[in-house]
Amino acid sequence: MSRRLRALILLLFVASCGSRDHSAPRNLENACAIVAERPHYLTAMKRTERKWGIPVAVQMATIYQESKFIGDARTPHKYALGIIPMGRQSSAFGYSQALDGTWDEYREKEGRRRAKRDDIDDATDFMGWYMHESSTRLGIPKWDAKNHYLAYHEGRTGFARASYNGKPWLLTVSDKVADRAVTYDAQLRACGKN
Repeated sequence: MSRRLRALILLLFVASCGSRDHSAPRNLENACAIVAERPHYLTAMKRTERKWGIPVAVQMATIYQESKFIGDARTPHKYALGIIPMGRQSSAFGYSQALDGTWDEYREKEGRRRAKRDDIDDATDFMGWYMHESSTRLGIPKWDAKNHYLAYHEGRTGFARASYNGKPWLLTVSDKVADRAVTYDAQLRACGKN
């Protein structure tokens, strides 16, 4: 084999090891299909559940709502006059759609300087940390997907002020997150993954 061919094969191998699949799983309506297609998701979520006490189904329902399991998801662009791009709606990024400031706080407090929002292990650990803090500070039960989502969306201060009550659309979304968590939990129990 020539040196060039060996170098090309080595380069392709190294490139394939470093790539990440940021696309969504094919069937987002079934938790068992998600974890069958991406078993490392379940491994990450179970690790987070053991560490922070946030159930897998609550994590999955929140990730579904935030990013549809797309690892490099970003918020849409804002436009002036409907055509001039003015940047993104927020700094939210990744599976968890964590904002820059909140992500930096997590990395500092948890000593995880290398954590990345587009890594499922880091994203679920972040969510577990955030929801654990919400549970501790606000008294939200760890299995309460609706209120965790409201605190996640509005921030803990906004949740404490009940700012969500002025947003009927958000209350509807939080109900959907709660329903999805119940559905995902039942599906995971049925296929023996929970």
